Amino acid sequence: MRRVFIVALLALVLPMAAWADGIDLVNKFGSIAISSAGIVSHGSQLKQYNGITSDPGHALGSVTFSTGALLSGSILTGGTFSDVGSSFVVIGKGNKVPHKGVIFDGAFVGPVSWTLVAQSGQSLTYELSGAIQGTLWNGHFVTGTTTQTIYSTNGQITLGIGHIHTGETSILTPEPGTLGLLGTGLLAIAGMLRRKLSASA
Repeated sequence: MRRVFIVALLALVLPMAAWADGIDLVNKFGSIAISSAGIVSHGSQLKQYNGITSDPGHALGSVTFSTGALLSGSILTGGTFSDVGSSFVVIGKGNKVPHKGVIFDGAFVGPVSWTLVAQSGQSLTYELSGAIQGTLWNGHFVTGTTTQTIYSTNGQITLGIGHIHTGETSILTPEPGTLGLLGTGLLAIAGMLRRKLSASA
């Protein structure tokens, strides 16, 4: 019985370890169109992938995102956008990324925060942040978070115009070796239970 308990405990701990690794992305440049209907990005370049940096004047791909409608607050002072109808897509190109084409295809999950973090004269700085989930190019379902720093001016923001300074995205990914250990542990539990049931019968 004690052995079964120990193996069961390991089976519970292994999934946490399985998600210990991750993908860190940095995007820069591009713009957003913002209104009460939501936020849509245009032309943001993927500049870093897990510390690998693009060559000067080039990009590793692109990052595009959109939110649902404004739920509370205001565009000017900050608020919350819906995740309904949202998207978050990362596309890779060139030889420095592990996959050419769609690296991550997902969406925001839960409320998306729109926060005014700095104001200097007419200059405004906002942060768009939220949780994301979706699928990697290899079929794995993953979760993560993103924070996009946006700058604008009083005049531009009233016209629904913002500019992306930097976006930082962290995606949790399963480690294949650890998932293998998890599978072995679960098989061991199944074997022990089967033997125990056979013995009692």
